[in-house]
Amino acid sequence: MSPLTASSSPNSSPADLPPSGGGSTPEVLVRREGRDGRLGRLTLNRPGAINALTASMVDVLDETLRDWADDPGVTAVLLDGAGSRGLCSGGDMRAVRSAVLAGEPERALAFWAAEYRLNARIRRFPKPYIAIMDGIVMGGGVGISAHGDVRIVTERSVLAMPEVGIGFVPDVGGTWLLSHAPGELGTHLGLTGGRFGAADAITAGFADHYLPSAEIPALLDVLRGADDPADAIARYDLGAFAPPPGRLAADRGWIDDLYRGDDLGRIVTRLIHSVKPAARDAGTEISAQSPTALVATLRALRAAVTFENLEEALDQEYRMANAALSTSDLVEGVRAVLVDKDRAPRWSPAQLADVSQAEVDRFFAPADPDLGLGLAAAFAEVHDL
Repeated sequence: MSPLTASSSPNSSPADLPPSGGGSTPEVLVRREGRDGRLGRLTLNRPGAINALTASMVDVLDETLRDWADDPGVTAVLLDGAGSRGLCSGGDMRAVRSAVLAGEPERALAFWAAEYRLNARIRRFPKPYIAIMDGIVMGGGVGISAHGDVRIVTERSVLAMPEVGIGFVPDVGGTWLLSHAPGELGTHLGLTGGRFGAADAITAGFADHYLPSAEIPALLDVLRGADDPADAIARYDLGAFAPPPGRLAADRGWIDDLYRGDDLGRIVTRLIHSVKPAARDAGTEISAQSPTALVATLRALRAAVTFENLEEALDQEYRMANAALSTSDLVEGVRAVLVDKDRAPRWSPAQLADVSQAEVDRFFAPADPDLGLGLAAAFAEVHDL
């Protein structure tokens, strides 16, 4: 694929990036529940697509949260997903690929700009933001849940930041979350793109509390029946249940040892030659991902750990997303994983050793003024978006 140059104003509307499917059913159910409507309820409503985020969904979520932030009648917000499969499987990357193939990458960039603003708004939301992370929560689904105040996982929760497997980089604030996980746990999760459950989500700092899925209706009843849902969630005994054991805490020793440093080639070599079967499996898994995306991701994680706030990470991710649009790996990765589903991407280059420093530098080059979100500066000046 010929390289494409993506450009877009951060004020561009993502509305031109079409949602998948269409139809008249609302993609987000917005309502106020409980006494005097004090509980704001947001339900992602594309169960057939595991509630994958479209541009219109991002718009609705952002506009609603903007309104509710200033509405004294709403004291807490709860996010969940329709259907039994999960909260959200991520952003609609098929639509992103279609935009690139149509020669209109600016539509994808505008979608990401809006999505990242939404992630920042959730992080700074002035009222309790409760995310029910039941079932699959990946990519963009992490961005609309793991930046909240009260993050609840269940025995069915399956989280992941799998972007390197489609030739992309962890975004939606993923580099912030991963880089601030204990030790090198985030490096492991970001480079493998591996899935993890409830206990590991809490260990890695992606979630706060475990609640069996059968207990969720009782929690909703309490919030609806309370005079003040914000006070009710603060008093609710979310520590009453313990999640099934995870793996990350037990694997922390070899993960911290083998993922140290900034040289990805050395990291992979250490993993593949480890005496730990789990480490060798991780090395094999990493070796199957986009080499360019892997090198850019490791550099992004090492940078994000020094940032003062989420907004700086989102700014970096926006620049990286812009660069990714002009690579062949993103289109190829989405094809292999989400479109044709043959799971046989043809990366370019195909080997880590062939990734050039110049190509990686391009992901971190200062963007033109009309490309940068400026989220960190915006929050520093006005404390709102």
